[in-house]
Amino acid sequence: MKTSEDNFSYSVDKFADLQILRYRVHGFDSLTLKQKELIYYLSEAALHGRDILFDQNGKYNLKIRRMLEAVYSGYEGDRNDTEFQALEVYLKRVWFSSGIHHHYSTDKFIPGFTVDFLRNAVMGLDKSQLPLSEGETVAGLCNELFPVIFDPQIMPKRVNQADGEDLLLTSASNYYVGVTQQEAEDFYSAMKSPEDETPVMYGMNSRLEKKDGEITEVVWKLDGEYGKAIGKIVYWLEKALEVAENDHQKEVIRLLIEFYRTGDLKIFDDYSICWLKDTESRIDFVNGFIESYGDPLGMKASWESIVNFKDLEATHRTEVLSGNAQWFEDNSPVSPQFKKAEVKGVSAKVITAAILAGDLYPASAIGINLPNSNWIRSVHGSKSVTIGNLTDAYNKAAKGNGFRDEFVYGEYEKQLLDKYADITGDLHTDLHECLGHGSGKLLPGVDPDALKAYGATIEEARADLFGLYYIPDEKMVELGLTPDSEAYKAEYYSYMMNGLLTQLVRIEPGCCIEESHMRNRQLIAAWALEHGAADGVAELVKRNGKTYVVINDYEKLRSLFGRLLAEIQRIKSEGDYEAARELVEKYAVKVNPALHAEILERYKALNLAPYKGFVNPVYSVVTDNDNNITDIKIDYSEGYTEQMLRYSRDYSNL
Repeated sequence: MKTSEDNFSYSVDKFADLQILRYRVHGFDSLTLKQKELIYYLSEAALHGRDILFDQNGKYNLKIRRMLEAVYSGYEGDRNDTEFQALEVYLKRVWFSSGIHHHYSTDKFIPGFTVDFLRNAVMGLDKSQLPLSEGETVAGLCNELFPVIFDPQIMPKRVNQADGEDLLLTSASNYYVGVTQQEAEDFYSAMKSPEDETPVMYGMNSRLEKKDGEITEVVWKLDGEYGKAIGKIVYWLEKALEVAENDHQKEVIRLLIEFYRTGDLKIFDDYSICWLKDTESRIDFVNGFIESYGDPLGMKASWESIVNFKDLEATHRTEVLSGNAQWFEDNSPVSPQFKKAEVKGVSAKVITAAILAGDLYPASAIGINLPNSNWIRSVHGSKSVTIGNLTDAYNKAAKGNGFRDEFVYGEYEKQLLDKYADITGDLHTDLHECLGHGSGKLLPGVDPDALKAYGATIEEARADLFGLYYIPDEKMVELGLTPDSEAYKAEYYSYMMNGLLTQLVRIEPGCCIEESHMRNRQLIAAWALEHGAADGVAELVKRNGKTYVVINDYEKLRSLFGRLLAEIQRIKSEGDYEAARELVEKYAVKVNPALHAEILERYKALNLAPYKGFVNPVYSVVTDNDNNITDIKIDYSEGYTEQMLRYSRDYSNL
């Protein structure tokens, strides 16, 4: 495949509500052989964790995936038949979401094929092709899995966030077995001490189970749960250790290996501190149990990995921000008691993703701020990254798709977006990740998990508001981060339009908003709309039967963002659960059904996919006659289905 910019095809596949893209690994060929080798080993470590996420997302996911893959590969009937094609789409969705629930809404997929079709297809296969347990019959396999696939009442939500329900008993994710929400909260509360100033993230790397009335943790580690996959990860991390760029990076990898061997969360904290202080290495990676969005209580961490290297030119932007972190903290509109007197260890960079895995694949974040431990952030700082080549791929794929023409109010706003949106969008991501998540502090004795199910939404809102408040600041122009004092308006318009209107294309009719980032965006936009109504700051207007966002006073909108940031930080710092609950439930959850129907109809006419994800490049080793590695080649030609089947063949460890 030709890889010049003119001939590079960003779009790979499109199905259901998804579009699959490619991303370019800009600058890979300029790396040294040793750096390429390091990326290759870390990439193998990343890919070998794939099955872990499938199992975390639901205990039947791996078996369902393997059964469907067997049908897809071995089906001898008419592959143009509508039911087979519906099965193909269903399987592609299962691959994308690492399970049978939508990656964003967490609702269970509705099959477009019948029970009889699947049963006949499965019964027509050789038993050796199917994921049968010892002594299990094909009929038994069908009886076990078919209700999970077809019955809408069984495991309908992967992550339930409905207020007033038992969030564990009504969620299908595989983090808790037989445990009620109250039992889980009591179990972990008993472990915590208000006097502990360096608490580990309790429960992060385990499943909580109740057997015979006793609640225990099943820890994910080398000689425990997920041990077969973790063994492969450790093998490739040990290979990476041999070609690490420097001693500090070696210590990062060594500590991660030790954590995988022991499951000791104190060692994970040591690893996290060591990792965030590694600011000199060109190659970097995340590998492990990281984000807790898949747990309705926000404690259990999904497995993910990204391998990357620093974009030296683009990193200047984030280095300017991190170098001025104390100024931003000192001048934020939050109460002084919630500010950090001294901002420590904030580092930020723009990176080029080389491989995505686990909960960052195929759908990926475009920015990351880690570690998640509150005390480590406070004492040691954090590391932030903006993933430049993924943002570039999104932007390239979106050119000329008609979206702005349909949803942006007028020529003035379109010109703003055309001129500034790429710049301010990247800058908002930088501010969110680099400074927003690292800003502020908890008051002494406040439990980091005090906000429970609302914690993720409040945290994302806090980081978004930090960025929104500062983008218009004259400091941005002074630092050379925005070209002029008008640029911020592009991000303000994009944000309000998305939060109030266009993100609704991701919600099924009749449903509420449940995903934390979407809740965060509607919370901010809806709160600002309501609280600015008296002054006409922003409004929803109808024109030719279509609803648009109009911003009448951008400066007052900034003031509103500052007010909300101050309140969100107070809620976070004080651990005010009831205030968090009231704010989220009032502004972030409910959807206007008439407006929703209108937006869906307008979006459908554009024939666009509301969600996007990526296929990875393929790395291959080149050796000489003595088996010495002479190069690592990169290839972009692998398709989505081809990649998923290869991963299931080569990286299936559980």
